[in-house]
Amino acid sequence: MSTDRYNAYRIMWILVLFDLPTETKAERKAAQNFRKKLIADGFTMFQFSIYMRHCPSRQNSGVHIKRVKSMLPKHGKVCIFEITDKQFGMMEIFHGRKEIPPQKPIQQLELF
Repeated sequence: MSTDRYNAYRIMWILVLFDLPTETKAERKAAQNFRKKLIADGFTMFQFSIYMRHCPSRQNSGVHIKRVKSMLPKHGKVCIFEITDKQFGMMEIFHGRKEIPPQKPIQQLELF
């Protein structure tokens, strides 16, 4: 097994940011369904309306990005982007004035 396979420049994070309308019951339901589908696909909430997912490779992240695109709600604004694990690790996160470390990648099991 190559150590290059787990290189911080090959491992990817997908971030999905969205601003969905919630004025009507139908809009609230669509927004809730979108969030539920993100969670079902392995995304976790980073902040309100920001969900993220760890992917072991760019190829794997492409699969999940395609899946997110297939479940986009009819209305609202959604932004999808991916960053390397190295870039994610350089993120500075604060809770109030206290700096907190970024979330560690989830251990991925690989079956052959």
